[in-house]
Amino acid sequence: MTMPRTLDDWLAHCERLNPKSMEFTRERVEFTLERVKAVRERLDVRFECPVISVAGTNGKGSTCAIIESIARHAGYRTALHIKPHLVHFEERCVIDGVPAEAAALLPHFEAVEAARGDIMLTYFEFTLLVVLRAFMQAQPDIVILEVGLGGRLDAVNAIDADCAVVTNIALDHTEYLGPDRESIGREKAGIFRRGKPAVVGDPEPPASLIERAHEIGADLWQHGRDFRLQGDRQQWSWSGRKRRYSGLAHPALRGANQLLNAATALAALEALHERLPLPAQAVRSGLALVELQGRFQIVPGQPVLVLDVAHNPQAAGALAASLDQMGFYSRTFAVFGVMADKDIAQVVTPMRPLVDAWFVTNLPIGRAAKADDLARVIAAAPHENTPVSTHGAPGDALRAALAAATPADRIVVFGSFSTVGGVLKDGLPRTAAPHSR
Repeated sequence: MTMPRTLDDWLAHCERLNPKSMEFTRERVEFTLERVKAVRERLDVRFECPVISVAGTNGKGSTCAIIESIARHAGYRTALHIKPHLVHFEERCVIDGVPAEAAALLPHFEAVEAARGDIMLTYFEFTLLVVLRAFMQAQPDIVILEVGLGGRLDAVNAIDADCAVVTNIALDHTEYLGPDRESIGREKAGIFRRGKPAVVGDPEPPASLIERAHEIGADLWQHGRDFRLQGDRQQWSWSGRKRRYSGLAHPALRGANQLLNAATALAALEALHERLPLPAQAVRSGLALVELQGRFQIVPGQPVLVLDVAHNPQAAGALAASLDQMGFYSRTFAVFGVMADKDIAQVVTPMRPLVDAWFVTNLPIGRAAKADDLARVIAAAPHENTPVSTHGAPGDALRAALAAATPADRIVVFGSFSTVGGVLKDGLPRTAAPHSR
């Protein structure tokens, strides 16, 4: 074949490698770790530094970002893999807080292509190996890896983590992970390792998660037993097995669940304290300065714009709670797009009392729900008379919402990563309702 020359060319090549016969099914995924492990061994990808893997239904990205920020403010060289990206692929490969340059990733794509031989890799498997090789070359002091789907058979699990984190368990991807929290918990517990810390941030974890940790002899760190948090709207405190922090500022990431994510991140870092000691000031600075786009991200303007990748019922409930705490706005307009395999009615339900008009959108992904279908779900609720309009793309939906808004309103863009990414692709939007102009 002709060797791809640009990052876009390589990404297109990775997509072409995944034929219809290898679509994501429970049967196909049984082979994932074997393929990834084989190519990883050929590449000789290994890390001398601690590796943290983070799984869970919601809060994975925020927890990863908090761990990375604290470690970086302690002076450690960090490597952060977070997915999916909102706009640019380079967001998945962050070294010392800076996304990799596209040109710097090209040699790693070439190396993976040469190493795989006749092994067929999916897009995620191929690109994960690219990121891991880039991390190894950077020689970091800590590697933080966000798990994709599930845990046990996710490609990230081809790396033996020194600390495994599960943020929470809710119903999502049930067609692959199982129909209930116990089944899903068992899949996510697959990232635990014998004798290694297993941090569980869910205050009410399924029994399967705890049982698996005991079965394999993992060092279980459980919320409410091995670490705790308490606080009010001004400050909070955290205590672990041996360390405690008081008078902490709330994380710079906003949202109803960010204290729980921060507490889980601190437990993971305490579990690795012997290898990565942290000064208290690094914890304070890391929490105060952590950044992550699309997680209850508030963009000032008139009207205020809120961006959130809430795409399952639990996340939508947390989003609604966070919106409810923001204060008074004349009206709330929702720009919404999501994948068709989600429980759309349950994602919409917690948002209904807050939304005065819906602007639903198509997304440029085959498995996304059509705007017309979203409109029908929203309109199907009893006594529902909230206006709903359909749009071809997230940017179109946002512009329509802006045209209808006044400076006293707010606009919430939520749902799929592609929905939020669709309004960020040309840069951070600057909102100005017609009345404010």
